[in-house]
Amino acid sequence: MRAVVVTRNGGPEVLRVEERPDPVPGPGELRIEVRAAGVNFADLMARAGTYPDAPPLPAVVGYEVAGVVDSVGEGVEEFAPGDRVLAATRFGGYASLVVVPVGSVVALPESMGFEQGAAVPVNYATAYAAAIHMGGLREGEKILIHAAAGGVGIAAIQLARHVGAEIFGTASASKHEAIRAQGCHHPIDYHRVDFAEEVMRLTGGEGVDVVLDAIGPTSFRRSYRVLRQGGRLIMFGLAETQTGPRRDVGALVKGLARMPLATMPWWKSLAMMNENKGVFGLNVLKWWDREGLARLLPPLRELLAAGKLEPVVAATFPFEEAAEAHRYLAERRNIGKVVLTP
Repeated sequence: MRAVVVTRNGGPEVLRVEERPDPVPGPGELRIEVRAAGVNFADLMARAGTYPDAPPLPAVVGYEVAGVVDSVGEGVEEFAPGDRVLAATRFGGYASLVVVPVGSVVALPESMGFEQGAAVPVNYATAYAAAIHMGGLREGEKILIHAAAGGVGIAAIQLARHVGAEIFGTASASKHEAIRAQGCHHPIDYHRVDFAEEVMRLTGGEGVDVVLDAIGPTSFRRSYRVLRQGGRLIMFGLAETQTGPRRDVGALVKGLARMPLATMPWWKSLAMMNENKGVFGLNVLKWWDREGLARLLPPLRELLAAGKLEPVVAATFPFEEAAEAHRYLAERRNIGKVVLTP
């Protein structure tokens, strides 16, 4: 098989297309001929050397694919060769063939292309876990979505729109038209205004019910402050610590040093009770490792098949241009998902 390999820690130039042995599905597994693979910030951090859960190098990263079932292992009855599927991959997604447990696979709706399918397992599962499971978002509530034009941001907007929430989203001014088209009622240019002050102005001092924040850590405390009574903050990323295509040790150390003050440690428990607010931490990879994605992917597939959600693909790059795909995402040029194709 062909695979994009992270040969060593460094900038995008360390990515190489190599030939590797074809994987063989074992009991309860199936093999997918990959047609599209999603690119995520975790991949960039693994390449740069700032992601603690990354596999030892050299390695093939990638958390999600869409393609066609090539073969199945013993005991697999849910799928057969030729089925169109999307799947979560515990690394290994940047390859022309992947082997995954059957529990990490769902059928790709006929209305969706492979590139759209590759946008679902990470982005939509994260948005669903954050906004619906943890955030408990309900009709009529207000939600603030940071990085609203990114892959998770677009997914969260679509889910919030489906629920019937009032949506606030931070994004560069050049991306406001795009997030409005997805259903964001109040785009906020975080370069021009303080997002917390703007949210409070727009809500007449009331605040919002749910905040999804992957920017952190310095944004976490301000996101907490814009919550109204009964509000929920979901922290699920540290984008501030990945400031460019290469490892920025200074930014990483600075960000991690701020974590104890930016988040809500144990000694704030009494204040949190008095403030009637809640804080959640979300790491979908850890969720996936501990119990799989059975609570996330099947309900998402129903919404996708019904046309309630429609993944947005920002750009597609062939394997040979994987380095450019990483640069494109690192520079935050994307509105939606960045995808690789074999």
